[in-house]
Amino acid sequence: MPDLSALWSILAVILVIAGIAGTVLPALPGIPLVFGGLLLAAWADGFHHVGGWTLGVLAVLTLASFAIDLLATAMGAKRVGASRLALLGATIGAIAGVFFGFIGIFIGPFVGAVLGELAHRRNLRGADMGHAARVGVGTWTGLLLGTVLKMVLAFAMLGLFAVVWMAHRGA
Repeated sequence: MPDLSALWSILAVILVIAGIAGTVLPALPGIPLVFGGLLLAAWADGFHHVGGWTLGVLAVLTLASFAIDLLATAMGAKRVGASRLALLGATIGAIAGVFFGFIGIFIGPFVGAVLGELAHRRNLRGADMGHAARVGVGTWTGLLLGTVLKMVLAFAMLGLFAVVWMAHRGA
């Protein structure tokens, strides 16, 4: 049977790259894909360079990414008094934005939050439009902060994996 470790390693790199893209694209589970790629890379190597402790830390960081995502968005929205419909709208807008290219990824959450807040208030008076716009900006800011933090977390995970891998390379 041929050695498939090179194939598994290539698949691991693809998963990590898709995961990094997923920190920006809401349709992809970014950090879990990064973790999956790193786990696959360790497995393909027979866990010679990266072992259970490192993978455990990476798993905890992966779980932390879910909290980061939810808390950053909620904090941004709560700061401006967003309704649950605004949060739902921002989420739907983020997903729909993927289909409108790079600009849609950034505009989608804002538009979704504004429409969600307007649906919550059930009217289009000037004061409500202003409040809905503030909610859109606040929710979008929270989503952006969450995205930046997830990207930092993804690269921190890669850095930890690389440092441990290199430290055990000569061992």
